[in-house]
Amino acid sequence: MATQIQRRIIFLVLISVFLLWAPVESIRFDLESGHTKCISEDIKSNSMTVGKYQIVNPNDGHPLPDSHKVTVRVTSAYGNSYHYSDHVTEGHFAFQAVEAGDYMACFFAADSKPSTSITIDFDWKSGVAAKDWTNVAKKGSVELMELELKKMFDTVQSIHDEMYYLRGREDEMQQLNRSTNAKMFWFGFLSILVCLSVAGLQLWHLKSFFEKKKLI
Repeated sequence: MATQIQRRIIFLVLISVFLLWAPVESIRFDLESGHTKCISEDIKSNSMTVGKYQIVNPNDGHPLPDSHKVTVRVTSAYGNSYHYSDHVTEGHFAFQAVEAGDYMACFFAADSKPSTSITIDFDWKSGVAAKDWTNVAKKGSVELMELELKKMFDTVQSIHDEMYYLRGREDEMQQLNRSTNAKMFWFGFLSILVCLSVAGLQLWHLKSFFEKKKLI
């Protein structure tokens, strides 16, 4: 059992390393007027997260139409609001997550006639990816090697936190399994006890019936 847990932790850590070092690219999606589209991001507590969004101009060289504006709200898994902008063409947000879980960024386009489709560029980063290392290097005059070491340190720290998080989840799962097994044991024991009681009552009833009929 311990070997399987260790293998699972190592596998998840390797995935985390890959995700941490993989290049983060912005996403682009279309939003119809009168509709809402939400994007979720799983963020650990005390992790830094930054986001940036902008409406793509359908006609380069011309101002954006008045209909090309959106309302943006970012909320935690518990419904707490971390960002809100109304009737905007672009914006950004940055905060440190207090609660762990799925955070939702919802975009709403007001209804218009005729119906329009709005294209939005959205870039959302969290954890190590949320740190702008280029600005850190420029502001602090950090050497390239020192900069790489800082990035590696943050990555290792993130992996360390992820391992403790996975161990905590594994402990929770083991406690849940033990609790479920105990409940199933008592449920099975009570079921057998009820079945034996019913069988005993049936035998007693049959014996009384045959005695009254003087068959035995």
